[in-house]
Amino acid sequence: MNQASIRIQKYIAFVAVVLFLFKLLAWYLTHSVAILTDALESTVNVIAGFIGLYSIILASKPRDSNHPYGHGKAQFLSSAVEGALIFIAGLFIIYEAIAQFVEAKQLHKLDTGIWLVLGTGILNFIFGSYAVRNGKKNRSIIVESAGKHLLSDGYSTIGIAIGLTVVFFTGIQWLDSVIALIFAAIIIVTGYKVLRRSIAGIMDEADEDLLKEVVALLQQKRKPDWIDLHNLRVIQYGEVLHIDMHMTLPWYYRVVDAEKEIHGLEDMVREHFGSKVELFIHIDACMPYSCKLCAKPDCPVRKETYKQQVEWNLENVWADEKHGKPGFVL
Repeated sequence: MNQASIRIQKYIAFVAVVLFLFKLLAWYLTHSVAILTDALESTVNVIAGFIGLYSIILASKPRDSNHPYGHGKAQFLSSAVEGALIFIAGLFIIYEAIAQFVEAKQLHKLDTGIWLVLGTGILNFIFGSYAVRNGKKNRSIIVESAGKHLLSDGYSTIGIAIGLTVVFFTGIQWLDSVIALIFAAIIIVTGYKVLRRSIAGIMDEADEDLLKEVVALLQQKRKPDWIDLHNLRVIQYGEVLHIDMHMTLPWYYRVVDAEKEIHGLEDMVREHFGSKVELFIHIDACMPYSCKLCAKPDCPVRKETYKQQVEWNLENVWADEKHGKPGFVL
């Protein structure tokens, strides 16, 4: 169980409740639909905060016979719920803003409301940055998504405070509804992005940035005995990174020799990504056509002259096919 992620998510849930109460007070004092916009988004923060906390605890459970890859995808489901709620909140805000246009309500105590909202925005920004940083560090999509939502909420809250300041000094109260509509659109886009990423995780969509990081590490730490790499797959289940690949080694290696190479590769990957990594490496024996790609200097059974290694990159390691076969172009 990642205690750091659980602790941060508890903070997120607590902060969400406190900020929501302050925004609710600001709306009660001012009757501003723009502040109502902010309060509604904070409602989503509260719900998502507690759903996220439950999901992190669930996702941290060890794998069992019913869930051989663990419970990590609960984090994607939680993030999907959060994205959907953000999206729905944005639509409701648009409805309220249009209703305010049709039947305008007198605004009150804008100066007090502005200071309350501005304070919550600054707190959102500070804590959101902290959550995103730690979510990336611990590879927790829930904490990272919650942090991004808090950042988005912080930016929109500060924007609303600036807009209401303009209303306060100009007296043009219909601007309140315009501000609400602008930030409703921002909220809807944020909700879509969170939902899109969550569905991608549920569907095991490839994380291109993560794949590039894995491939770059393998290429950088590559040994001459690691002749070829293909059929690379990287999937994240919660905070656990699952990597499987096919690696070509010299055909005459004993099992103990191959095992030594694999353990070395596993240690190198875990040193970079942390201990929560599962690696499944299938060993392929080299073939005569592999010789021209093999940089091993002391090979006793070389059949062809070495030409050059295939530089591993995202384009040539995902396919389930050995490099060097007849027709293969260096």
